[in-house]
Amino acid sequence: MATTASPSPAPTGVPPGLRERKKQRTRDALVDAAHRLFLSQGYARTTVDEIAAAVDVSQRTFFRYFANKEEAALAVLTDAEEYFIERLRARPAAENPLAAMRAAICESWRDLSAAHAQGARGVTAALELVQLIESTPTLLAAHLRRSADQEQRVVEILAAREGVDPARDLRPRLLAAVFGAAVRTAHLAWSGQGAGAEEDGPEGMIAVIEHHLDQLAPALTGDWHS
Repeated sequence: MATTASPSPAPTGVPPGLRERKKQRTRDALVDAAHRLFLSQGYARTTVDEIAAAVDVSQRTFFRYFANKEEAALAVLTDAEEYFIERLRARPAAENPLAAMRAAICESWRDLSAAHAQGARGVTAALELVQLIESTPTLLAAHLRRSADQEQRVVEILAAREGVDPARDLRPRLLAAVFGAAVRTAHLAWSGQGAGAEEDGPEGMIAVIEHHLDQLAPALTGDWHS
């Protein structure tokens, strides 16, 4: 991530100092403003100057937090991805890799939704963001690039957890790829539910993710004709 201000998706570790809290509030305000403007007037028509002006900061301040407006648009999912990585690293070593990833993704969305129930990080906003990404080729390309980078990080974590060499053992790479595809498919299905998904909140989205993960084994090894 090319920002100078690290996201703080959920309250973990030592509480941030006053300066860090101010920086986080500015970053959050920029994400909120970008989200509103992208939805109201379109991604392509929204400029960095407009986002900065909506928060009453300079363009220079915007670029302290984001390299470009793509990063601002994807910030919600970026924060979720970073927190997922944190939670995956923290999962008990005794868990099998798929169980660890499943627990980490569900924990991530629950924690993030509890910490940011309103604004550009709530579940409704995430639903809107998924829809915006899928309808905007520039954002979709950027999101897929980020997903590929995250997948590589997951491969490294899984390989370290299981004590295998990912250059020789294909399981970490294959599992990370299949898991990422299942979660993306779940996000698309969840965003396509419209108002029902919003009303269900984070637990509704998590239920969709878990349903898709439940189908992995039958899809990969089951008899489709039974």
